[in-house]
Amino acid sequence: MNPYPTTPLKANGGSTVLPDCMLVDGALVKGATTMDVVNPATGVAFAVAPRASAHQVEQAIASAKAALENWSRSDLAHRRSVLRDIADAVETNAGGLAWLLTQEQGKPIADAMREVQGTATFFRHVADAELGPVSLEHSGVRQVELHRRPLGVVAVIVPWNFPLLLMAFKVPGALLTGNTVVIKPAATTPLTALMFARLVASIVPAGVLNVITDGNDLGSILTSHPDVAKVSFTGSTATGYSVMANAAKTLKRVTLELGGNDPAIVLDDAVPADIAQGIFRAAFFNAGQACIAIKRLYVHASLYEELCAELVSLATGVTVGEGADSRTTMGPLQNRTQYEKVKGILADAATKGRIVTGGQIDDSAGYFIRPTIVADIEEGARLVDEEQFGPVLPLIRYTDLDDAIRRANASEYGLGASVWSSDVGRAREVAQRLVCGSVWINQHLDLAPHIPQAGAKQSGFGVELGGEGLLEFTQIQVVNIRGDTVQEERN
Repeated sequence: MNPYPTTPLKANGGSTVLPDCMLVDGALVKGATTMDVVNPATGVAFAVAPRASAHQVEQAIASAKAALENWSRSDLAHRRSVLRDIADAVETNAGGLAWLLTQEQGKPIADAMREVQGTATFFRHVADAELGPVSLEHSGVRQVELHRRPLGVVAVIVPWNFPLLLMAFKVPGALLTGNTVVIKPAATTPLTALMFARLVASIVPAGVLNVITDGNDLGSILTSHPDVAKVSFTGSTATGYSVMANAAKTLKRVTLELGGNDPAIVLDDAVPADIAQGIFRAAFFNAGQACIAIKRLYVHASLYEELCAELVSLATGVTVGEGADSRTTMGPLQNRTQYEKVKGILADAATKGRIVTGGQIDDSAGYFIRPTIVADIEEGARLVDEEQFGPVLPLIRYTDLDDAIRRANASEYGLGASVWSSDVGRAREVAQRLVCGSVWINQHLDLAPHIPQAGAKQSGFGVELGGEGLLEFTQIQVVNIRGDTVQEERN
C-alpha cells in the first residue's frame, strides 16, 4: 500500500498525479519493487517510485532492440514530427512537470519552469536539424557519398541536478538519427522522468523510448549489455570510469559529460560592480549544483577586496528556502549524501580560509546551505582542489597572470572556464591558454542547443549539443560508386 498521496495534487493552478509507472515496450508498467522519493527541502519522503528489477531492464533493452529496424527505417519527416509532438506535450504539461521537479529536486519553481521550457526547446530545435548525405566526390572516377546511420540501442543515463534538461541534451538527437533509447534517471529524481514517460507513451512507437528507474544498482546492466550500442552518460567522473570500463567490453560508443572544477579568472582591468552579478549567478545557480558552474574564482589582488564585498552583498540578498515558495531564490542541496559532502568541504575550508558569509543552516530538516563566500584560501584546501558541487565559492588571490593561468589549468578537470575583463582582446588571449572544452568571456554558463559542449581531461569526452553532438549518435557509412557505372544506374 502506498503511504504517500497519489490523488491529484495542486500544481500551479492545475493538478498533478504522482507517476508510479515505468515505460517499457510502449506500456506503463509497475516496478518489481518500490523506493521512496525524498523532498530535499524537508528531508522527508513525499512519494513512492517504481524500482525496476534486472529482468525489467533486460526487457527494456530487448524492446528497444526489437523496435530498432522499423524506427531506423522510418521516414525522417515522421521522426521530426514525433520530436515536435513530444515538445508540445512537455509544454502543455509544463506546470505539472515544474511542480514535480521542484518537489524532488528542490530548485525554485521559477527555475524548474525554465528547465521544463528548455526541455521542450531542445526537442524542437533538434527536430529541425539537417541529416542529409554529403557528396564527397562526383567525377568520372567515382561518386562518393557520406551517409550517417543509427548506432542502435542508446542508453541514456541522467543525473539529479537537471533531470529533464540533461535528458533533452541526449534523447532528441538519438531519436532523430534513428536510434532507440532506454532512459535511466537518477535514483533520487525519478519522478519527472516517469511523468515524461507517461506523456510520451502514446506519441512514440512501442519500444522506441523506454524509461526505467532503479536504486542506483542496475546501471551496469545498461553499460555492459551487448545489445546496447552507445551509452550517453552525464554524472561524476568516478562513475564515468565504471561506465567506460563496462562499455569497453563490447566497444560501445560512449559520450561522457563528467565533473568539472571550472575556474574563472578576473583580470586587473575588470570592474567588480559590473561583473559581480554574472559571476555570482554562474557560481550559485541551482545551489551550485552544475557541472559547469564556476567552482574557483581567481581574482587579481588589486580588485580582490572590492569584488569580495560585491559578492558578499549578493549572497546576503538570497532567499534560501523550499522551492515551492515563490519567494525562494535558492533551494536545498538535492540529497543527503551531497549535503554531507559539502558540509565536510566547508569544515575543511574554515581551517584553511576565511568564511566571509554563509554556511550551513542548522535549524532545518532540509539539506540547506546558505550561499557561502570563502576568502584567503588557496590550493591544498578541498574547496579549491575538489569539485564542491554546492553553494560555496572560494576566492583565490593572485598577482601574476601567468601564475593564475597555470593554477587554473592545474586540475584533473577541464569542462569549462571563464575570463572577466574590460578588454575583450586581452581576455581572448587568456581564454586560448585555458585547457577546457568551453571558455566564456564576461559571462559563464551560456548554453544553447546549437552550441557544442565538450569536456577535456577527466571531464569526459565526446560532444553534446550542436551539429557535432548530433553526429555522436551516428555511424559513418561511405558509399563509393565506380564512376563509369553511375550512368548505368540512372538508365
